[in-house]
Amino acid sequence: MADDSFKAFVLDQLSALPDLRARAMFGAHGLYCGETFFGILDAGRLFFKTDAASETAYTDRGMGPFTYSVKGKAMTMAYHEVPPDVLENAPELTDWARRAIRLAAAKPSRRKRAK
Repeated sequence: MADDSFKAFVLDQLSALPDLRARAMFGAHGLYCGETFFGILDAGRLFFKTDAASETAYTDRGMGPFTYSVKGKAMTMAYHEVPPDVLENAPELTDWARRAIRLAAAKPSRRKRAK
């Protein structure tokens, strides 16, 4: 299956990251470093967590956000597609992933506290 080979390729490219894993989610895969969710593998494309400052590195290279549909309405997430040339360069891809991991780890949890 093409998606399985792409997942294996991405995991190999990011093998320098500790405790890296891909977890199935809604027909795609989430990328985790430890407990930090920082990336999405979907339909042969890789997306990393972004914020207002970091997304320009993606959009300046023509890369768009991760989108999905809910009841026919297009939704976007703060994840942007990784440029192909970065994807092909393991050290550079690992650097981009580390920035995404830092962003994802810095976000406060949305979970409600137990009372």
